Parts: sequence; C-alpha cells; structure tokens
Amino acid sequence: MQILPIPALADNYIWLLHQGSEAVCIDPGEAAPVLGYLKNHNLSLRQIWVTHHHDDHTGGLAELRRHFPDCAVYGNRDIPEATETAGEGSHWPLWQGQVRVWHTPGHTDSHLSYLLQDNDQLHVFCGDTLFSAGCGRVFTGTIGQLFASLQRFNRLPEHTLFYPAHEYTAANLRFAAHIELHNPAIARSLQAAANIPTLPVSLAHERQINPFLRTADFQVAARAAELSGQTLANEEQVFAALRELKNRF
Repeated sequence: MQILPIPALADNYIWLLHQGSEAVCIDPGEAAPVLGYLKNHNLSLRQIWVTHHHDDHTGGLAELRRHFPDCAVYGNRDIPEATETAGEGSHWPLWQGQVRVWHTPGHTDSHLSYLLQDNDQLHVFCGDTLFSAGCGRVFTGTIGQLFASLQRFNRLPEHTLFYPAHEYTAANLRFAAHIELHNPAIARSLQAAANIPTLPVSLAHERQINPFLRTADFQVAARAAELSGQTLANEEQVFAALRELKNRF
C-alpha cells in the first residue's frame, strides 16, 4: 500500500491510498487533481472517506462519483453524497488492513477521523482536528470537544502517523515558538518545515512540538496564562487559552 498527498486548492492535501489497481481518497476538496493522478496511474477509485462537511473537503465528491459511480463514499449523516453512513465505531476491512472510525468533534460537531491499521502501523486521517504543531479552529463544535479529541489522539501509540488535511505546519510552528521560546525541537522543526510536504507526522514528534498536546507542561501553561492574562486552573483551560491566542496570532 502507498499513501501520498495530492495538493489541492490553496493548502489542502487530499490523501490518496492505493494498492494494485485500487485507490481510496480522503477529503477530496476538488476532483481534478485526483482524477489526473488516477488516470496517470491506471487506478480505479473504490472508496472516499469524508471527515467533515466543509466545502474544501467535499467539493470534488459529485464529480468523482460521476466518474466512478460504484465508489463508496463514507461520511457522517450531514454529507449528502455519502453512500455509507459512518460514525463512532464503524469499521470495515481495506486490503490487508482494517479501518475504524472515531467521532472527533471540536472543529465541527460531527467531525470524523479514520484510523487504518496496516500490519503494525496505525495511520490516522484526522482532517482538521489535529495539525502538525497545531489543531483546528472551533466552528460548530466546542473547545471542550476539541480538547477531548486531541487528548484521545494523545493516548495512541507514539509511532502512530497522522495525516492532516492542510499544510499549516510552518505557521503553526511559528506560534509554537512564541509559546515555547527555548524548545529546540520546535526550532529544528521550523527549519525543516521549509521542505513540503511536512506530513505525515508521528505522534512522538507532535508530543515534542505541538503546544495543544503539551498542556500539561508547566512552561506551556505558564506562558499561556501570561499571554492571556488569565488564571488557568487545568489543562482544558490552558488548551482554550492557547486556541484563543492562536486565533489572534
């Protein structure tokens, strides 16, 4: 199995998995780059997984379905093009692996993530919930939901690979460096982020550089309190303060 990012729109990645002559894509914000890759590599699109309803994740669905009418589209009930309703606990086989669905709300209240276990490697297609060195904005979800979703991710094995849907790494790292002024892992990562794609990224790496996964760190909490002018009593409050600081950064 191969996994690669197909750049789309301004800064989206449409993740594409393929094995043999079959392919799966995640969050096709536009159809043309996916169709081009499939044609050039003689691939047939068998499945599409949708994390949430925003146009930059769904804009290509109708056209892809026109070209591949037998393609199964997995998504929540708020995805009109979905042929298979997916939600917490949904699962199905894919080639030699197994797909599981987690409900990971926060960015939206119905956001899903797709976890593919392939031999000993876990791949997580997390849409706009987790970014490298960052996390999504809150739209129709809540900050408490987003915090819980990231905490759930943080309990996965450290070698887990995450596949966010946007190339936001450099901008996120600049904010992370603003929060942790003397974190050498952030400084190294910021230099490396000039080379894209920066994704996928391991959970072990994110635990070193992502302030939204480092809310238990005393220095992160103290800096969030200092910059927000608040007394922060717990990790969720630190997380909420960081998200608001990032919104204004």
